[in-house]
Amino acid sequence: MVDVRQAEQLVYVASATIPDLERQIEQEENFLSLLLAQNPGPITRGRSLTEQVRLPVVPPGLPSQLIERRPDIREAEQQLIAANAQIGVARAAYFPDISLTGTAGFASSALTDLFTKPAGAWNFAASVAQPLFTGGKLQANVRLAETQQRQTLLTYQQTIQSAFRDVSDALVAYQKTREVREQQELLAAAAQDSARLAHVRYDGGATAYLEVLTNETNYLTAELALSQVKLNEMLSLVQLYNALGGGWQEN
Repeated sequence: MVDVRQAEQLVYVASATIPDLERQIEQEENFLSLLLAQNPGPITRGRSLTEQVRLPVVPPGLPSQLIERRPDIREAEQQLIAANAQIGVARAAYFPDISLTGTAGFASSALTDLFTKPAGAWNFAASVAQPLFTGGKLQANVRLAETQQRQTLLTYQQTIQSAFRDVSDALVAYQKTREVREQQELLAAAAQDSARLAHVRYDGGATAYLEVLTNETNYLTAELALSQVKLNEMLSLVQLYNALGGGWQEN
């Protein structure tokens, strides 16, 4: 009965993990259904994690221009363009919108009045009155726009640096999780063969069932770890896809 009880322990250790895994599966399916604007329910799936075909290989020589597609970089770029435009708007306020010449190509009355009206105002766009002399306000507006442009430029540079760091982290994760998966596969294979040999020894009366129990437990642990490593490898590809702003395809 000792051997029976030890075998039961092996079964119950494995079966005790099943309900929690099923809970995680159902909750994840409900979450996916919500993203798809559907009622909570099961998600149709194909092959299991361990039956997936070989993962795609990241090609060599990926151009850095791929990162330009990232939404955060595009947003920072548009903000920089807008900040540069604001400098032009602020500087344009120095210049009244008038005709420099009148009939016969001589100086227009508008140009003459510009220097004869004492600190007055000039009609811009024929209807909006804009002050010509406002102390340091116009100059301050230009300095403000230039400062905002420098700040936006710094944000743009930091966004680019952050993007390259994301790609670097993703590539490192992809490389290292792949190496871990290869080693974990060797470990799982060794544990499986060790469990097989333990059964042979037990059937031949050379050892107690405790050895079988120990090796079967080690094999189960190795298999669970291998499944987690395979998941991590897939997630590293997703991370790289996201860091590149949409994968490594240029189109």
